[in-house]
Amino acid sequence: MIDDFLYGTAGPTGPLAEVEAAVRAAAAAEIMPRHRKLAAHEIIEKSGPHDLVTAADRLAEEHLTAALTKLLPGSVVVGEEAVHADPAVYDALGGDAPVWIVDPVDGTRQFVRGEAGFCTLVALALHGEVHASWTYAPVLGEMAVAVRGRGATLNGAPMRSGSPAPGDVLNVAMSHPDYTTEAQKRALLGLRTEGIAPRPCGSAGLEYLAVARGAQDAVAFNWELAWDHAAGLLLVTEAGGAQATMSGAPYRIAGGNDLPFTAARDEATAQRVLAALRAGG
Repeated sequence: MIDDFLYGTAGPTGPLAEVEAAVRAAAAAEIMPRHRKLAAHEIIEKSGPHDLVTAADRLAEEHLTAALTKLLPGSVVVGEEAVHADPAVYDALGGDAPVWIVDPVDGTRQFVRGEAGFCTLVALALHGEVHASWTYAPVLGEMAVAVRGRGATLNGAPMRSGSPAPGDVLNVAMSHPDYTTEAQKRALLGLRTEGIAPRPCGSAGLEYLAVARGAQDAVAFNWELAWDHAAGLLLVTEAGGAQATMSGAPYRIAGGNDLPFTAARDEATAQRVLAALRAGG
């Protein structure tokens, strides 16, 4: 079903292009008109001051839900805001229907501050496997698309992650150690070692994009919510990178991963990051 959808019609009017157009349309209609123009009542704390939702998040997810399920009849949506309202929605990741995994505004804190560092993330999965993804940063004018087995592009041009130069210090974006378990905190603090320069992450989607284009060496995250990671992990993998959890197994979108996990420009870099995480843990 997904193969027919993704590959049945190629070219500028095919399904890949239609999904891209839907993502751009949602951002144009619901996100960008509110950028730097949010009213106080349009910003709500969910679990705390670092977990925000805005009118743009909610309305863009509604827009995408309607558009994406129309493009692929029989599909369902697992979106960040829908799951916040009803956690049972997340169970669709383990079901038999194609699933659109949606983060309408990844980097909500940056969006609230009026910054450019946010994006919209969409991934298409079936039976736990991600088949395609779209990462759209509207202020930056960047659209990255990945299709399993067919590579990754940025604004239509092929994208490769490459490898760090031998001996270079690795630049790694990581979760904030304070927002995790004690064991995961120790693992993340293992990145503060010779040869690695860790820093706090911003928008997860844009951090993955930086790895996929070779502008950053790796990421290390301690949370596993699929809408933050599904699109970016496929993007990195299709650009030539690698990813693994602490056990060495790949990240699973349905959860139950051995955290933290990493995605990196190449396999050797992923193994260096994992070694540092294990040494810390």
